Amino acid sequence: MDPVIIVGAGPVGLALSLSLAAQGVPTVVLDEGDGKEEPRPARTVVLRPDMAAMVERLGCATLRDEGVRWAGWRSLRRKQQMRHIELTGDGGTLAPLHIPQHALARGLRAAIAGQDLIQLITESRLDTIEQGDDGVVAHTRGPGANWWRGSHLVGCDGARSTVRKLLGIRFPGRTAVERHAVAALRTELPWPGEVLLHRQPPWRGSGEEITARPLPDGVWRIDWLLPPRGELVTPETLVSRVRDTLAGWCDDSTPQYELIDTGVHTLHHRLARRWRVDRVFLAGDAAHLLGAVGTQGVDEGLRDVDNLAWKLALAWHHGSSETLLDSYQSERRSAVASRLRAADQSLPVLRGGGGLRTYIPGSARGYDALLTDGHLGRGPLGAPPAYPHSPLAPPAAGEGRIAVGTADGAPVDDVRVSAPDDTTVRLRDRLGRGRLLVVLVAPGTGVWDRRHWKSAGVMPQLAEAVDALPVRAELLVTEAYPGAAAHSVLLVRPDGHLVAAFSGVRPAELYAAADAARGGAAGGSGARSEARSGALRDSDRTADVN
Repeated sequence: MDPVIIVGAGPVGLALSLSLAAQGVPTVVLDEGDGKEEPRPARTVVLRPDMAAMVERLGCATLRDEGVRWAGWRSLRRKQQMRHIELTGDGGTLAPLHIPQHALARGLRAAIAGQDLIQLITESRLDTIEQGDDGVVAHTRGPGANWWRGSHLVGCDGARSTVRKLLGIRFPGRTAVERHAVAALRTELPWPGEVLLHRQPPWRGSGEEITARPLPDGVWRIDWLLPPRGELVTPETLVSRVRDTLAGWCDDSTPQYELIDTGVHTLHHRLARRWRVDRVFLAGDAAHLLGAVGTQGVDEGLRDVDNLAWKLALAWHHGSSETLLDSYQSERRSAVASRLRAADQSLPVLRGGGGLRTYIPGSARGYDALLTDGHLGRGPLGAPPAYPHSPLAPPAAGEGRIAVGTADGAPVDDVRVSAPDDTTVRLRDRLGRGRLLVVLVAPGTGVWDRRHWKSAGVMPQLAEAVDALPVRAELLVTEAYPGAAAHSVLLVRPDGHLVAAFSGVRPAELYAAADAARGGAAGGSGARSEARSGALRDSDRTADVN
């Protein structure tokens, strides 16, 4: 069996190879570089809690060792505190995880070192892609120039993607929507472990907005929003910004600090017209660029991985309908387009300066809430995406379909569940294995040993229905789920999105929903062509971000 070829060895490409390996799919990762990560402490990544959990499941140990979860969020406007939120690990607002990008990539590479199913090829620059009915062939140049044959190919090769260019896919959007001067430094600030967003600081030359985000060992990443055009950032002006900012935050007394790394970060907004051409896909920065007003590019790239990996694994092991593979573009492109649209609509209000917004009562707090949601992973700028109009949605509601606290197509809550091996784990721990999850809500089961109740009540009938599903599935039990009554049954995709919920055991409806979630049976060229053209038409209707 041919492996999946992954072009690009950044965090997205490395995570995709590990995710496919976890589902028994071999990969070849073509790395243009030498396989070493250049330490750049000022280049960091913010991961929402669900994506941090996914990366940990892939075996990336550096999240624990070199990342930090924020203790709180604090926002100021001039000298006034606008908002203070404590971030927790249980309930409430969960804390994002902040880590240098080189540390994340190094941890993923270390996890790959223990994988027999992943072949990492360094100093290999792609220059040719050829596709056929039964696979794809890629040629690389470099010290080990070679032809590589695979079942599919995924371009995770960044904003200047060679894969995207070879496919002739347009990449429209906006250039330099935000510019930031960035510094990583070791010092003590008055808000240990908390993020600070300071808008319109009262000292001269500070600019419109400053953000300080903690890293381990007393290191902070500080960003200064720059004017959209002009302003050359020299080392002298950056050091002056550092001193003025630290003095402003520390009662006019500049604390000792160690400047570790600096840079200028320019953010673009772009969205590839297509994310799939036959057996070739785009993911991460090759497919989209975003990052203004708190949106997170690497986090979105990892969501591409989470969505695509189980679909490629199903296709690799069992074949698949075109509907399943096309659903990647339909779901993810629409979700990212919505995120970009929300950011683009916010930018004129947040960055326009003066004008009518100055006279609108309560406007400052509204803008603060918008930025807070973007940074903390909430609202249209940051919340995990839902796929309510997915091509994989099951048929119209049947007799047994019910509504629960999670909408169809949205990510499920991370409740505690009893697994088949008699362990009690979080639901999120069972994701990413290429299996559908069937969750029975059974209050009171927590006080029973599983062997006593797995043969009682509705369990035998439900277990039989799960065994009869058209794809592999795992039966889990939870004592409670938000908005779900006793004996409710939830069908969950391998990436954690709810397919449907049912009142009681409904074998026929459960089967139909599972069949829809896999995109229908493999084969049937007429149906596949029709489904594919429909999915592409839907995706093409997505608004451009020009």
